[in-house]
Amino acid sequence: MGVAELPRVMDALARRASTLRDALGRSQGNTESTVAILGSFDHRLSALEAAMRPTQVRTHAIRMAHENIDKTIKAADAILSQFDLARRAEATILRGPHEDLEGYLEAVDLLKSIVCFFASNKSLKNNDGLLNRVNNILSKSALKIEEEFKQLMTTYSKPIEPDRLFDCLPKPPRAPKDDNDADGGHTHSEHPSKGLETGICRTPTLMPPRILPLLHDIAQQLVQAGNQQSCYRIYRDSRGSALEVSLRKLGVEKLSKDDVQRMQWEALEAKIGNWTQFMRIAVKLLLAGERRICDQVFDGINFNKDQCFAELAGSSVLTLLSFGDAVAKSKRSPEKLFVLLDMYEVMHELQPEVEEIFEGRFCSEMREAALGLTRRLAQTAQETFADFEEAVEKDTSKTIVQDGTVHPLTSYVINYVKFLFDYQSTLKILFQEFETGSETESQLAVVTMKIMQALQNNLDGKSKQYKDPALTYIFLMNNIHYMVRSVRRSEAKDILGDDWIQRHRRVVQQNANQYKRVAWAKVSASMRSLTLSVQATGSSPAELSSSGVSRAMIKERFKSFNMQFEELHAKQTQWTIPDQELRESLRLAVAEVLLPAYRSFIKRFGNLVEHGKNPNKYIRYSPENIDQALGEFFDGQQFGEQKR
Repeated sequence: MGVAELPRVMDALARRASTLRDALGRSQGNTESTVAILGSFDHRLSALEAAMRPTQVRTHAIRMAHENIDKTIKAADAILSQFDLARRAEATILRGPHEDLEGYLEAVDLLKSIVCFFASNKSLKNNDGLLNRVNNILSKSALKIEEEFKQLMTTYSKPIEPDRLFDCLPKPPRAPKDDNDADGGHTHSEHPSKGLETGICRTPTLMPPRILPLLHDIAQQLVQAGNQQSCYRIYRDSRGSALEVSLRKLGVEKLSKDDVQRMQWEALEAKIGNWTQFMRIAVKLLLAGERRICDQVFDGINFNKDQCFAELAGSSVLTLLSFGDAVAKSKRSPEKLFVLLDMYEVMHELQPEVEEIFEGRFCSEMREAALGLTRRLAQTAQETFADFEEAVEKDTSKTIVQDGTVHPLTSYVINYVKFLFDYQSTLKILFQEFETGSETESQLAVVTMKIMQALQNNLDGKSKQYKDPALTYIFLMNNIHYMVRSVRRSEAKDILGDDWIQRHRRVVQQNANQYKRVAWAKVSASMRSLTLSVQATGSSPAELSSSGVSRAMIKERFKSFNMQFEELHAKQTQWTIPDQELRESLRLAVAEVLLPAYRSFIKRFGNLVEHGKNPNKYIRYSPENIDQALGEFFDGQQFGEQKR
């Protein structure tokens, strides 16, 4: 910018400054005017506010009045609705519970809700009349509900017929008949529990399912109304009576040890067989069902259902167990072992259910009674085992089997042992209860071997009763062969083992050899002595013909043979070897020794008597006749039945 332009610029700046001063002056004036105006407004607003304050107070009072009116109307509506509900509920209750029990219970709940409504709205006044009326109706309804509960429990607590209960049990498989049992031995009914312990029971209907929810609702009302004791008593008595009668119809009865002791064995065995069935029915069907019903009826209710169940079932359970207890405590005898094992098996099988059904302290008496019976049965069975072994060895029965056949004691003991193997699983549990540290099979083998040895010892003693030594060996051979054959054909084979079988087969053969030696010694000696005498002289049969003494000796030997053979035939056709294979084997063994010797004897000396007088008097039998006669030995013919 040049110096020449400076004055012009200064003038311009001066003009602008003057303009700015004028503008500021005007603005100050405007501000003062505005302040004056605003001050005037403030004064006016204060005056207006003062004028409106009474109106605001009246407006607020009107609004509060409206709110109070609304609240009062709502409260009145609520009270009126409670009155209406009470009126409708009262009408339902006055009709009684028979027509519509569910509606009746809903009406009771409605009345209770009315009481709760007024209890939670204590500010509402002058409702005592309604409350008194509602409470009065509730008291009457509680009595009617109790009556209805009693009627329903009585109507639907009926005993179950035995046929229905038996139909719910699984059917046991039919056992095959054992044709290997000798007559005269111990017999035992088919193992009654086979197939039952693994089968599935069908659940019987103890009460109609549709009734249970109603009973639950009624029980809840009774307990809430303070009538717990009435509810408890009605339920206990009705269900307890139904259970008791169901068991009585089934055949359950209370018997003491003396009652059991007086029973004949057949009657007692039948009762024990029934009892094992009764236990399954009682525990699996009746008691389990009663427990489920009790739990369902009193589910979620403040009610001592365990104690109630314990009281309704207690008497029936103790009656049921009393018979088992009486048997376990009665005098032990060998034939009771298998029924004791049946009973023990059933009690052990039912143990998990017993513990579940009778859980809790109120059921402890029944639970302990059942477990105690299981232990007593096991103990008695174990003691009976020991008794049996001793009884076998010391059996002093004077029974003599005249024909040397299998002794009744042998068939009894063998059948006994075979039945033991029907109970292998039960015996395993029983052995585990009393023994430790050894396998079940070895324990069963030890027990079985002891019994077999006791039998053999007894048979040795009985064999000494025979006057004829040959019959002694026939008796021992028959009985030990029966033992071996029975073991080979039963599960005992796997327990006793091949070594036992082979050892006792050798004993059978030894007795057969002893029989041949003793029975036929004289006959063989008679023929052999003459042959040796002739050989000693060096004479030929032709040379002997000139000697009267030698001819007489030969005739005497033939007569002696005939007499001895006929005597043996007369006796030994009455003896019995019941096993056909053994019988044929022994006949053949005798024939293999006797016939060659007899043929040789006839060939050598027969011509010396054949040409004399009455040759048939001396050579009475041909070798074929002898062979045929041997075929009649050991047939057990009675005197007078001999064919010859």
